Amino acid sequence: MAGPTRPLLAFGSLVFVAAGLLFQFLTILTGGVNSSPLDKFYFLEASTNNIPNARNPSRWTFFAICGADPSTGDNTNCGDPKAALPFDPPRNFDTQENIPEAFIGTSQYFYMSRFMFAFYLIALFFAAVALISGLLALCSRLGGYLSSMMTAVALFFQTVAAGLMTAWVVKGRDGFQSAGFEARIGRYLMGFTWAAVACYFLATIMFCLGGRLGGDRSSGVRRTRSTKSNRSRGSFLETDSQRRVKDDYSV
Repeated sequence: MAGPTRPLLAFGSLVFVAAGLLFQFLTILTGGVNSSPLDKFYFLEASTNNIPNARNPSRWTFFAICGADPSTGDNTNCGDPKAALPFDPPRNFDTQENIPEAFIGTSQYFYMSRFMFAFYLIALFFAAVALISGLLALCSRLGGYLSSMMTAVALFFQTVAAGLMTAWVVKGRDGFQSAGFEARIGRYLMGFTWAAVACYFLATIMFCLGGRLGGDRSSGVRRTRSTKSNRSRGSFLETDSQRRVKDDYSV
């Protein structure tokens, strides 16, 4: 099992880490890059036609609030990209007029979306480190354990980011719908975020198995040679002892 197991597990883990990074980039670049296919992705869409300073509908992406092209359904007329863009309609539109009551007088949406942004980037960093260290896992057990640790950290932060994203998106949709606005969740970014969690989970397990199961063949050879040497030495001593007994009896 020590021969091909470690490289195969390491390679499979690298594939999952790379896939998770791809899903993260497809999410993070929304609002900052408005070209296909990124212009089809958003977290939440809501009809905001009665709200001053708002597009109709409004789509919240990772870096900007965009409108929707009525002919293609793609993101259009996006605002300036902003780091850690919060989901907070009163702040987003700089007004409380016709804003649903669920969003007034509370900061929970603001903090959930802000922390989601931070945790997403932390997860991205550790996943990138895991992808690099994963090359060492192809040839060493230490590389497997190190990559497993890095991917586990990425998994933790990505899971927290996914949980926060799901919370504010679902609660945001419900807040708009309870006030009579149309709202829907962007299924693509929801899927990408949780798919990255699944990829990092599988990669963590496989990196760890590669370190655990992919034992060092050279140490096994040394142990085998040592055992054979001890057996040969023991048989030699046994033969010599038998000869001495025979000599005693012959005298």
